[in-house]
Amino acid sequence: MVNFAACTAARIGEVSGCRLGDIDTNHWIWTVRRQTTPAPGGLIDKGTKGKRARKVPIVEEIRPLVAQRVLSAGPNPDARLFTGTRGGRISTAVLRDTHWDDVVTKLGYEHLRRHDLRHTGLTWFADASVQVHVPRRTAGHGSLTTTQRSLHPDLHKITAAGAALSAHLSVLRAPRSLPSPIVMTR
Repeated sequence: MVNFAACTAARIGEVSGCRLGDIDTNHWIWTVRRQTTPAPGGLIDKGTKGKRARKVPIVEEIRPLVAQRVLSAGPNPDARLFTGTRGGRISTAVLRDTHWDDVVTKLGYEHLRRHDLRHTGLTWFADASVQVHVPRRTAGHGSLTTTQRSLHPDLHKITAAGAALSAHLSVLRAPRSLPSPIVMTR
């Protein structure tokens, strides 16, 4: 589920709200329609934060996971793609029960929050040179500013950007040869 959240740049509540009928395995698209959220009396499903359904690509890296879950859940389009350990809806509390804090501390990312998976996915889109308006729509953000706040390039990408700029500037600085004179013959 963690890989699915990062690779789709989805909110944990949206991952929890994902149903089999939301997955198009012919085109590998997830239509995000709902999120699971805490409410008085327990968890409920409601519309997405942006109040609109949106399309999210399911990348090759997570297709085997999705395909296996679709097959194991049976033909019920209302079945959830991911469930908690007892078969119920997933919440951040369920993730906490999976020893999230222990795992991220062991990996050296003790400050990693669950929502950072969403930022990771959006940064991967940007690092793949996907034009920023596409991850904005994929994330369901109303503005590019919101999307841009979620992007966190790593040192490698920053260094590569500097090298690309240097290459561009060196072309501009290169001496230009004059065109050959046109010789007219009779």
